[in-house]
Amino acid sequence: MSLFKARDWWSHTIGSDDGFDQGSLCVANIDNNSNHHDKVIVGGFNGVLRIYQPRGSQGEANKAEAVLLEMQLPQPILQAEAGRFVSVSEKLHLAVLHPRKLTVYSVSGTAGAVEHGSQYQMKMVYEHNLQRTAFNLVVGPFGSVKGKDFLCVQSMDGTVSFFEQESFSFSRFLPGFLLPGPLRYIPRTDSFVTVSSSWQVESYKYQVLAVATDVKTKEESQKITSGKRITMDWSYSLGEAALDIVVTVSAQGATSIVILGERSIVCLKDTGALKFMKKLEYNPSCFFPHGTSSESSITYMVATHTRQLMIYQDTTLKWAAKLEYVPVSIRVGQFQDLKGVITSIDDQGHLVCSYLGTDPSLFVTPSTDSREINYEEQDLEMKKLQRAIKESASKQDFAPKKTVDEDFQIEVTVPPNLDSTSSATETEVEDDDPIPSITVKLVLKTSVSLPNVRLLIHCPYPISVNQSTFTFPFIGDSSAPTSVLVSFFLRGNSLPASLTASAMATYTTSKGAPRVVRSKIELPLKLVVKPCPPVKTATYKITIDSNKNAANLNDVFPDLLGPSAGGPGQALGFQIIGGPKVTILASKSSQRYRLQSDVFESMWLVIRSFLDRIQSFQRRGGAKDFQLSYGGIVPLTEYFELIDTHLELRINAERYKELLDQRARQFRAIQRRLLTRFKDKTPSPLANLDTLLDGTYRQILKLADGVEENHKALVRCSLGLSCATHMIVTIIKLANNMTDKESEILHSSLMPHVPCDGEQGWEEAVDASISNLLRTCLAKKALDQAVNPTPLIMPSDSTRLKKHISQLCERLSKGARLYMDGQAPAEKRSGKSEGVVRPSSSTSRDFSVESTTPDKSKRLDFRKSSQLSGLGDAEPNPSPAPLSNSQPPVSFPPGIEDLPSPGAETNGTLSKEEVPSSPAGGTMLGDLPSLGGPGVRGTSLPPLGAPGKLCFKFVTITYMK
Repeated sequence: MSLFKARDWWSHTIGSDDGFDQGSLCVANIDNNSNHHDKVIVGGFNGVLRIYQPRGSQGEANKAEAVLLEMQLPQPILQAEAGRFVSVSEKLHLAVLHPRKLTVYSVSGTAGAVEHGSQYQMKMVYEHNLQRTAFNLVVGPFGSVKGKDFLCVQSMDGTVSFFEQESFSFSRFLPGFLLPGPLRYIPRTDSFVTVSSSWQVESYKYQVLAVATDVKTKEESQKITSGKRITMDWSYSLGEAALDIVVTVSAQGATSIVILGERSIVCLKDTGALKFMKKLEYNPSCFFPHGTSSESSITYMVATHTRQLMIYQDTTLKWAAKLEYVPVSIRVGQFQDLKGVITSIDDQGHLVCSYLGTDPSLFVTPSTDSREINYEEQDLEMKKLQRAIKESASKQDFAPKKTVDEDFQIEVTVPPNLDSTSSATETEVEDDDPIPSITVKLVLKTSVSLPNVRLLIHCPYPISVNQSTFTFPFIGDSSAPTSVLVSFFLRGNSLPASLTASAMATYTTSKGAPRVVRSKIELPLKLVVKPCPPVKTATYKITIDSNKNAANLNDVFPDLLGPSAGGPGQALGFQIIGGPKVTILASKSSQRYRLQSDVFESMWLVIRSFLDRIQSFQRRGGAKDFQLSYGGIVPLTEYFELIDTHLELRINAERYKELLDQRARQFRAIQRRLLTRFKDKTPSPLANLDTLLDGTYRQILKLADGVEENHKALVRCSLGLSCATHMIVTIIKLANNMTDKESEILHSSLMPHVPCDGEQGWEEAVDASISNLLRTCLAKKALDQAVNPTPLIMPSDSTRLKKHISQLCERLSKGARLYMDGQAPAEKRSGKSEGVVRPSSSTSRDFSVESTTPDKSKRLDFRKSSQLSGLGDAEPNPSPAPLSNSQPPVSFPPGIEDLPSPGAETNGTLSKEEVPSSPAGGTMLGDLPSLGGPGVRGTSLPPLGAPGKLCFKFVTITYMK
């Protein structure tokens, strides 16, 4: 903190709409007045140029008279500089830099004959149109000329254009350019100094820049796209980005280069040698030399973002003063015979002329009220505090208790019906009917006032929401609670694995503690499922037994009857919107339910809803001992096919990335080789390098498309695997009559939520968790517990994982129980579920849409024939039916897989055999296989090695010096 403030001598507020930066301020005797008083020139980004003559008194009349000129220019003003820019005059003129134009003006004043004062005019002398977007402007006597100043404009692409007053001279590219930086002219050495994007201070001689020409006309020079290599005079490694550069000249003629970095100030000699360096403990905004510098020391000012003005002599702090604003530009001028006036402007347009003085801060710390100390009360208070400290230290629960101001709730209201007018937008689902939506009401309730509450809505893909983020500046009015309406709908073209969304509110309590409140939103099944006629044939079937007579399905699904309304209630059909169909059948007398579909994983949401609804229906009917069970074989074959597909897509993604990396390195190697050929003074043949470059570029585009398509397929397959995993967990729970704790352990081990991003994949995580179960609670013998866990890396195949899942199901079916460490294993269960009444073969009935009488009775297996006949009519198939649209094994074509590595060395030429020929006899390069056709589980991604496609080898080039 500074003891003194910078004393304001004159100030003026321009306005925050203009916008100002480092080059917006210039102080000079621009009207060439004989009294040599400086004027303040200010140019903003809105194109308004203003000239002020500061006066010491702060009256309103003097403030108005201080504005000498105000002029609207057609383009934004980037920088304003004063100098001798006209060849026929030695007076000062004003150079104004615009993004695409450099204009020189003359400013003159005419003394007024009446009390209204002088009249000032600004006339354009000449202008230069710029071919490139300008960044900054440098003026000076380039080439050591006498009595005149030249101009240099640095553009955004690293080109420096030189203008000898009214005429254009030449343009050059700075080598190794990436971003423009500060640029200054050194008169003694006739050179330019800048800081490159590699954080190096570089110096270039003006003579070197002038002679490095390779064009015939000046017009061609200004439109150059390449040029000869320019050699720098010297360089110095700065190690940080530079904010500004100032060149100071002492009275004895010694030149110093002062560079303001982000965290330090570096001073160099004009030869590049380090003079001194000062590390800063604050964030500087701008700086400028203050007064004349001696040969041994330099005095300069540094303005900071903490509103301070630091005066340094070399590395020693001489003075510190407090400013009212954060300057973006600072200058020193002479006004009304007052020398050394500090002129500054901030980005909001506050223009201030101040000087350094000893005006101390008037703030005085108020004195506290003196009172007598009661030592007895003080001792009692101390004992009370010590007792409270001991009690808090002895408590084991250190979690903060919920107070009244944290009583925040999110009430969720899901309507029973869908929206009459759908709010679905930008959906990828293709269906004959409109995509439905449902609007949910969320009410935020709190007993106290809370500011800045943020509500976030998250829903699982492919379900989407019309607005996911809400911000409330203030809530807490109990008479009118805050509520929002959000609409959910199906957007992605995939199978939904969950219908549970979440609403999360974040806020800060009155004590400053951050809090998060979360509430679940259970979306109805009819948001993603619509009724349809039952399907008689299906590929996959699952039978669920119960100990009560089969319920009427019309009573279980009253909101999803559709064409089955008014029927006997033994069969209902559902269709995933834009997806496959699922049928539920209720046996007439065998206490069984069957679910069937042509897509195995599509049955999950219907099974989940059916289990919840049938249990709720039986409870409402008064059944207290109602139980469900599964007596068939766990459908691991179909589950393993999904696992294989998912792992294959993950491996595909890695191979795509490897191929893309190889092609990118090959592309860069060919570019380097071509660049060497182009830079060579002696022209040489390209040796088909341009053909290689074009072919590699097309392959990179194809591979990038393949990466994107493979990722989309991986997302869809991950959702399908999530649905199938949910089904397997539910079937295992029903088949083994698991408790809630066992079901929770199984759920955590199989991980039904399958991620498609991240370094750790689903296969290795599930394999590790199941391996842990097999080594602990499911271990058969002590030898199983000694098996070391495998590292969490992506496996090359799923054999190990499928083996462990099969062992898990086998040991659970034999009566083993799941428990965690520290938990005593429960009594082993028997192979059959207790309390489940199984009908005899003589009383079995069929699952038939029509009313028929069966003659046989057998338990339905999910792999049996798809005819909807009696339980005993189904004949076993010799092998399970394949999955619909199953993916063939993925293999890379020889033209892609056995490409040489990018490190292979070659001379950059192709032999005749290496150049592929088109059918017409010309030379061409083939593309990668097109991405189209049937793919994985409804995707359009084919294997990389599609038959019938031609892919050519490319020779990998390594640049050889």
